Amino acid sequence: MPQSPAVARVGRNALSETLGREIVDGAINPGDVLTLESLQQRFAVSRTVARDSVKVLESHGLLYSKRRIGLVVMEPEHWDVFSPAVISWRLASANARGAFIELTQLRIAVETEAAAMAARRRTQEQAHRLLELAATMRKLGEAEQLEEFMVADVDFHRLMLKAGGNSMFAALADVVAEVLTGRTDHGLMPTRPMPEALDAHDGVARAIAEQNPFEARRHMEILVDEVRSALEE
Repeated sequence: MPQSPAVARVGRNALSETLGREIVDGAINPGDVLTLESLQQRFAVSRTVARDSVKVLESHGLLYSKRRIGLVVMEPEHWDVFSPAVISWRLASANARGAFIELTQLRIAVETEAAAMAARRRTQEQAHRLLELAATMRKLGEAEQLEEFMVADVDFHRLMLKAGGNSMFAALADVVAEVLTGRTDHGLMPTRPMPEALDAHDGVARAIAEQNPFEARRHMEILVDEVRSALEE
C-alpha cells in the first residue's frame, strides 16, 4: 500500500534531520559512502522518501551523488553554512560553542552596519515597533521568561535587519534567528539576560528612532560584544 503524502513527509524529515545531524557532528565522516538501499533499510522508508531526503542534504552541500559509487559525504567547506538547517545542526553538535562564536563574529560584522543603516532608512512604523520590542524584552528578561524573551529578541533583530533596506542583510534574518534561538535551546543563555544587553537593545532602538547612525552602531557593537564575551568565557 503506497504511503500517504503526510507519512512520506514525516519519514523524509526524520531521515534528513537525523543524517544531517550525524554528518555535521562527525558521526559520519567526510568521504564515507552511503547508498539509497542502506538508507531504506536503516530508516524503514520507501526508495522515494530516501531519494527525496538525499536531495535535501545535497542542497545543503552535505552529500554528493556519484555515479556507480553512491552518496559521498562532503567536507565541511562544501556545506551551505548559511542554511538555517545546517546552522541548527551545527548548534546541536559537539562543537556548538565554536559554531556560536563563528556566527557571533558574523553578527558583529553585519548587524553593526545594519543598525546604522536602519537609523538612516527606517520608517516611522518600524522605529515605533523596535521601541516596543525593546521595552517588551526588558520586561520579559527581568521576569526571567526566557522563551518569550527569545521570541521578542528574534523579532527585534529581524526587523532591524529589514529596516536598513539592504536585501542581503534582510536575507540573513533566518541565520540570526537560528543563532538567537539556539543560544536559548542549548543552555548558552543566562537565566536572566544581562542588564547591559537589555540596555543595549534599548539604545539601538532609541538611536534608530532618533535617526542617529553613530549611536545605533555603538549600541549594537556593545550588544554583540556582550554575546561574544559570554560565549568565550
